[in-house]
Amino acid sequence: MPIRFRFRLIPFIVTVLLVALGIALAQWQTRRGDQKQLIETRLLQRHAEPTLDLSALLHATPVPDVDQLEYRRVAVRGEFIPAWPVYLDNRPLNGVAGFYVLMPFKIVASDEYVLVARGWLPRDPADRTRLPSYPTPAGTVELEGLARRDFGHVLQLGDAGPLRPGVILQNLGIAEFAAASKLKLQPFVIEQTSNAEDHLLRDWPRPSLGIERHRGYAFQWYALAVMALIFFVVTGFRRGTKNSNKPAGQQSG
Repeated sequence: MPIRFRFRLIPFIVTVLLVALGIALAQWQTRRGDQKQLIETRLLQRHAEPTLDLSALLHATPVPDVDQLEYRRVAVRGEFIPAWPVYLDNRPLNGVAGFYVLMPFKIVASDEYVLVARGWLPRDPADRTRLPSYPTPAGTVELEGLARRDFGHVLQLGDAGPLRPGVILQNLGIAEFAAASKLKLQPFVIEQTSNAEDHLLRDWPRPSLGIERHRGYAFQWYALAVMALIFFVVTGFRRGTKNSNKPAGQQSG
């Protein structure tokens, strides 16, 4: 009994779309995983390098750019500007909703500032706008941290509203903060890693977090593309076999 494949246009179009979608999404997830792997490699390389003195860098010629500084450990002396705190929302830690506390830091013996992510605070489950109290060191202090291009971005719904001291917002750009505060900010931020008695947690997520997750998603999308193709072929042969068993007078012309 001959086995025949019956070609059907609509299932073929659906299969092509599913295969194309699966491959496209798998490749996107693969690229995201590769990008994070590069970030992880760069982070480990730069973490092994000596800590940079930010005050000395301001007088270097030429001044290193953001690409050269990103993921480097830096140390800086100066004082916090407690009149200009802002809070990044939707930053959970170990499954608990909370905020990143951001505050400008005036670099000693200069008119330059750098924006510092001081740490994490939990969110009040009953009142999102009520923040726990935390102390801010007074006078000149020295802190260490990791230089970052930005604080990352999360999904934002609606208008963020005007930028002002004490505001709670989803995302923040350095240029936006500089314009609102009138402070001369460095084009990068610092994730503080040095200890301070301020009740803030500094368990920062690695920027490369999720490499294996992206690779797992890529595998799933590739598997979807393969399954769609297999399903189209198998059902085509089944229909062809079923039709071939009909008496000649009952087969469609």
